[in-house]
Amino acid sequence: MQAALDRILHTYALLNSSAAAEAVRDPLRRYLQALHDGGETDVDRLTVCGLVYLRQQDGRLDPVKAGYTGM
Repeated sequence: MQAALDRILHTYALLNSSAAAEAVRDPLRRYLQALHDGGETDVDRLTVCGLVYLRQQDGRLDPVKAGYTGM
């Protein structure tokens, strides 16, 4: 799980900033722990799930928050 956490934070820092990556460390760790406790042990799947989780948290999947008005 630590390998997935490190990969996710590294990728997130590249897309945002190191400070942003540190700010999401604890919630991300809890999310990954929940997945791991649920039986997910594949590092690649944990990494993808973690990146999707962060993307949902910062609103990039919400078209309105992303700035699309439909016009």
